[in-house]
Amino acid sequence: MRYAIAYSKKDLAGINIIENIKKLAFSPQIPIIELSKETIYSEDLDKHPKLKEVDFLIFASKHQSEKKEKSLSLHAPGNFMNATHGGQSGKVCNTSAFVLKYLFQQLNKNAENDNLSDYNITLECTHHGPLINKPCCFIEIGSTEEQWKDKQAGEIIAKTILSLNDFNNHYDFIPCIGIGGPHYCPNFNKIQLNTNYAISHIIPEYNLPLTESMLFEAEKKTQEQIKFVLLDWKGLGNSESRTQTIALIEHLGFKHLRTSGVEK
Repeated sequence: MRYAIAYSKKDLAGINIIENIKKLAFSPQIPIIELSKETIYSEDLDKHPKLKEVDFLIFASKHQSEKKEKSLSLHAPGNFMNATHGGQSGKVCNTSAFVLKYLFQQLNKNAENDNLSDYNITLECTHHGPLINKPCCFIEIGSTEEQWKDKQAGEIIAKTILSLNDFNNHYDFIPCIGIGGPHYCPNFNKIQLNTNYAISHIIPEYNLPLTESMLFEAEKKTQEQIKFVLLDWKGLGNSESRTQTIALIEHLGFKHLRTSGVEK
């Protein structure tokens, strides 16, 4: 798979990851794009000449959270609601359910092999910018300066990104969209890690009620043909919200499964 990596020179975690990339496998075959702006505001990236010959773009960056928990996280960018941190309201980026699944499995494997037990390995729901056309995802170190500069965490992320050299897109995965639940997606984490279901965009509970445009945006911005909408049932709000969500999904012709019904 042909891929490129983008990072901001203002981002300590991105710098850390790129330093480890260069130590492990510096190669002109892997384009590295240094951004002058923060990654989430780099809206003009599609014009970059290094992206013409690649299939996918990885943003290597920091993650920030109020709880300041140690984390290694992965997600697709975009905004199903308002664009408060880059991108455009109601628009999400192209991504790949297969790439996200593969990277999440590799990230967990690498963290386990390196005994990084004090970090939370997690998906995040789709959020923030930039909005670009090239299929992409974010992989991040959180959540304070101490973790952003953690060389072990940077090496694990670097190994995970470089594992794309072995990605072949011929996996027995079932492409899906996720709806419901909190920002850090505990039920979708288990499915992404332990089953054949591959999740691209995730619409969290705080973005509900679900609309037709949100569902179609997630579906058309997934490279693979979506087979199911996975529902975090307890994370869909009250009974009225659940009923509305199911009715809309069925009206638009999508099949759905509850996360509780998927053997993990």
